[in-house]
Amino acid sequence: MRFANVVLLVFSLSVGTFTFAQNKPKITLDEFFNAVSFSSVKLSPDGNSVVIGTERADWERQIFSKNLWLYRNDAASGPLVQLTQSGHDTDPKWSPDGRWIAFLSDRKSDAEDADDNDESDKKDEGVDQIYLIDPRGGEAFAVTSGGEEVHDFAWSPDSKTLYFATRDTWSKERKDEYRKQWKDVVQYRNEERGDTVFALNLSDAVATHAAAPAKARTKAEKQSDVTQGTRAFAKSPWRVEQLLTSPDGSKLAFMANPINKREEKFDDYEIYVLDLHNVARAPSPADSKSEVESRRLTHNQAVEHDLHWANDNRHIFFTIDVGDVSGPYRDLQPHLYWVDSESGAVEQWAKDFVGPVEHYDVTPDNVLGSARLGTEVQMYLASKPDESLHQISAWKGTYASVSTSPHSPHVVFLYSSLDKPEEVYLADSTADMSRARPITSFNKLFTERDLPQGKPYRWKADDGTMVEGMLIYPPGKFEAKNLPMFTFIHGGPADADGNHFEADWYQWGILAATNGWLVFEPNYRGSSGYGDKFLAQIVPVIVSRPGKDILEGVDALVKDGIADPNQLTIGGYSYGGYMTNWLITQSTRWKAAVTGAGAVEHVGNWGNDDTTFDDAYFLGGRPWEAPQRYHDEAAIFQINKVRTPTHMVGGADDIRVAVLEDYLLEHALYSLGIPNALLIFPGEGHSLSKNPWHGKIKVREELKWLQKYGGVPAGQ
Repeated sequence: MRFANVVLLVFSLSVGTFTFAQNKPKITLDEFFNAVSFSSVKLSPDGNSVVIGTERADWERQIFSKNLWLYRNDAASGPLVQLTQSGHDTDPKWSPDGRWIAFLSDRKSDAEDADDNDESDKKDEGVDQIYLIDPRGGEAFAVTSGGEEVHDFAWSPDSKTLYFATRDTWSKERKDEYRKQWKDVVQYRNEERGDTVFALNLSDAVATHAAAPAKARTKAEKQSDVTQGTRAFAKSPWRVEQLLTSPDGSKLAFMANPINKREEKFDDYEIYVLDLHNVARAPSPADSKSEVESRRLTHNQAVEHDLHWANDNRHIFFTIDVGDVSGPYRDLQPHLYWVDSESGAVEQWAKDFVGPVEHYDVTPDNVLGSARLGTEVQMYLASKPDESLHQISAWKGTYASVSTSPHSPHVVFLYSSLDKPEEVYLADSTADMSRARPITSFNKLFTERDLPQGKPYRWKADDGTMVEGMLIYPPGKFEAKNLPMFTFIHGGPADADGNHFEADWYQWGILAATNGWLVFEPNYRGSSGYGDKFLAQIVPVIVSRPGKDILEGVDALVKDGIADPNQLTIGGYSYGGYMTNWLITQSTRWKAAVTGAGAVEHVGNWGNDDTTFDDAYFLGGRPWEAPQRYHDEAAIFQINKVRTPTHMVGGADDIRVAVLEDYLLEHALYSLGIPNALLIFPGEGHSLSKNPWHGKIKVREELKWLQKYGGVPAGQ
């Protein structure tokens, strides 16, 4: 009798759970695009507060609204409060004493509002300046000013000084003379200016604001591009980014970048260091040296980024975006390195780890980071370079944006999985990761919706290599058979799809699944998370090798009875667009294609692209060095094979993949009589980051296209 009751109870609970899931509504297009993303999470020095940068669509203002929030572990008025509301605030950094939060904002300042009377006054956007806000309360106020944007800034360890970099400033007279001579003519390269690094005394900045707020400053002060009270102490012929002060305050490291932000010369991307001893001792601009010479630390064919000082005040941690620190250029996954600021010696951490280190922070005793293996991104620890990474996370899914404090064991990070939307989590220590708790609920609505389920899928390529991807099933159809399938190809190519939650114009697989598609996300050759050798096998067959992997994955899914061979569609953006454009020339099985910002040829794209290092690397040389490869790997020369109705999108101001590639594809398909549509988004670059309506309209129309030509009934 007891056994029967237990069976009945279990059955009742199971039916109840199933009914609850069935009663949950599905995500709508509007809900999907109201998701909140996180641009930054920073733990306070004492570990009791977190400043959080959020980004969400503001449909009325037609911008992505970027604001700052503050979590307090012991706040009586509620743990989460909104710090800023301008919609323009990013990159928050705590002062080391915890007294202030500095951040960048391109909001229009009070000074500009008070001084401007022309049409530009209708805009609420200026250039990035440094603002301060007291986390205990009060309004934010600007501590820098002028027409030159602040590229980056850093606190001194004693919280008394802000170091920042802008483009070299010109006097009003010099700017007027330049405009008189050149009018609106652009002197490409010749008008480029390097950067100046300034020091700003915090107490002076606060006193200046208190004595003369922005609206009360003189016209001359408002027109000057030099912030009152600053002292310029260093210059660079490059754009200065990622400023970082050593823990003892003796050195200032920075990352040099080309002024035009285009990858053209390896020497444009290196780590430099400045000696701050003389700057720190100088009580006034007149007493300081006119210029401190920077010292170059790295000499390689790589693009370094994400700098952190080690606690020994000697080493600087960094990862690599593209390139290799040890020899001729080749693309590797983002590994973790450090460079000795005295000798310049570079050493890799955790050499035996197969995947990339995606985010990290430095604790007093360890390096804590999130790193990818296949479809999972977990949290790891290491205490010295030759030590293997030790996994400390407990949940399957994706960890990101880790932040620690030198005076607290607390850890803050982002976490999501396919069925759990991204939120900010706080753990008491690295030993307590399994008991971490969410401290935000911005995306709670998604937990109240019937979300798709998914799992990894593996197949064997023609050369015997095992390849992996993700399958995302329509809600209520997990592991069902013979489903209409949308092959959704990630960009990069050095990226990967996996067990994470994403809701935006670029990664909308969850929404496609909700609309009835089995979404197949292949991690083809060239993807990260499977080793450097797997990544490098894309060279020099930039589309044909990954194209084979994807086609063989589709064949395997059809053979396994998972995908319906009569309802296959394909799509992707950026490199995913490259692959889509290529694959519609390689097979007529696709009922519909949706592609965006993908090249159909490589010569023009090499010349226009701002990332030409990897373009030439992937194809075995520059256009005149490998002309046949540029021809053989280009979709345009096989475009006559296309039979697939194709929807295209592009940003009008895209540099990464020039919009001319979209026009070229559209013209070719139009001349062949292939059903097609092309949407161009004004003012947008590669990332469609200006107007949220553009991304929403993009996905809305792509879903309609898949439905129209792919044969899946609306709302299935």
